[in-house]
Order: sequence, then C-alpha cells, then structure tokens
Amino acid sequence: MAKLWKKDRIDVPLATWFVFLVWSTHVLIDCFTSYGTSLLWPFVPERVAFNNLAIIDPLFTLPMLVAVIWVLFLRNKSQLPKRRKINAWGLGLASAYALLSIGFKFAASASFEADLARRDVTYERRIESPTLFNILLWRSVVDRGDALWVGYHSVLESPSKPIHWTVYPKQADALEDMGDMREAKIVKWFSDGWWISRSHVKGAWVADMRFAEMRVWGERDGVVDHRPVFAWDVLPDANDQLRSKYPRSRDGKSMMLKNLGLRILGKQDNWNDAPRLEGVTGSLPEILTTEK
Repeated sequence: MAKLWKKDRIDVPLATWFVFLVWSTHVLIDCFTSYGTSLLWPFVPERVAFNNLAIIDPLFTLPMLVAVIWVLFLRNKSQLPKRRKINAWGLGLASAYALLSIGFKFAASASFEADLARRDVTYERRIESPTLFNILLWRSVVDRGDALWVGYHSVLESPSKPIHWTVYPKQADALEDMGDMREAKIVKWFSDGWWISRSHVKGAWVADMRFAEMRVWGERDGVVDHRPVFAWDVLPDANDQLRSKYPRSRDGKSMMLKNLGLRILGKQDNWNDAPRLEGVTGSLPEILTTEK
C-alpha cells in the first residue's frame, strides 16, 4: 500500500496503522452482536459477544454505507477535506448509535433484573440482546437450569412494567445418547449452552435460544407459534448428521414485523398470545407455559 500511494505521502507506518484499524474495528463490530467472535482463539475457545446490536440493524450500517458511496464520487484532491468530513459524519453517527445501544441495554437489563427480583426468581445466568432492526425492544433469556425463560421489554415502556415470560423446557436429555458425536458438540459449543432440545425417531432437534424466535399468528385465534430461527436436526444414522431447520416461509412475515413494531411501542396484546413451540421435527406444536 505504501508503494502504491507513495506520491500521496503514504509511508509504511501509516499504511500499517490503517490496516490494523480496519481489521480490529471489524472484529470489534462482530463482538457487538449475539453471534460474537472467537477473539482470543485458540487460547480461549469461548466467543466474545457484548449483545448490544442486532445481527441486522440498518440504522448502524447505513451511515457508514452512505458515506463510503458518497466519497467514491469525490476523487479530486481538492475534495479531500469534504471526503474527510463525510467520512467523519458516517463513522460518528454509527459510533453514536453503538454507544446509545449500550445505554439502552443497561436500562433494559435493569428492568429485567428488577422484574425477576420482584418474583424472587433464582437463575444461573442471563443475557439481553436487541431484536432485529432496532435497539428499542430488548429480549432477555434466563437460564433456570431445567428451563429457559424468554421475555421482552421496550425502553419506551415504564421500567416497572411487569415482564411477560415464556418458559421453554430444555429437555437436555434428548442429546444424552449423542454426546460423543462431533455434530452435537459443535451445536453445544456454538450455542454456548443456550439451547433446548427435543427427541424424535431419527435423533434430536436442537435450537439455539440466544436469537429471537419467529412468531406466526393465524393457526388459531389467540395463539402464536414460536419458531426458533437457529435450529438443527442431529441425526446419528444419516449421511448428513447435522441439518439446519430454518423456519419455513409463510405469509406471516409481514404480521411478524407489524406486531414487532407494535411491541416496540409497548402494545403487547398479540405479542403475548398463548405460545406454542412449533417446528420440532416429527412433533405437533408444543403448548408452552408463561409467567405473567
């Protein structure tokens, strides 16, 4: 790089700092999501995840994207100050949004913690992360040993508003006979223990509950089907022993987005319909219990 732009006074130290900042900030952005990244691999196998931004959030990405596209049309040296200004605005807006998400996360986490304390609920661990496309509606997953509790809270709601929790029994014994399979170990590692499982005739169905579930209305009045986005079949006797079970497409996506928007505004009616766990291989929808 220093050779290519030698005439522009780009030397090796400057080019080195540029590459370091590009790579390190890219890794940092990966740490913001629930996915996380293996920041200290191979010394530390656990992935680092701060859970303050959704996997997809246009409000974080668009400022940088618009800035990059804009400066592509400003190629003259006389336009360099304008390029720098546009670049600063793009990075500044994205960085401010990321900082705001951290503040919102602390506020939502305090509400979840207060609700659990009022109920005198004990738990092993808890995580919070924002829902898709926003930092206003937050999702908490609480590990209570034999079950995972999932609840939602919008920063636009009163901090003292009770959380509506959905209880997902883990049924971890569904993977007991497959504990030595490489595929089962990979799913457990990837999900960092935030998984539920169900047995079926060919093996086991496993879902990573760190990520928001798809919600589908319309099968029955007053009922909503929960479909974990990240789910797999572990099949000991098949050639392909690990198969993704992404929720099949239906006409319910627009309803999901509509109700997600209403839930951000604090309207819970449809969102808190009677829940069922749907999509488990070889099983009818499973009725889930709630804690109101």
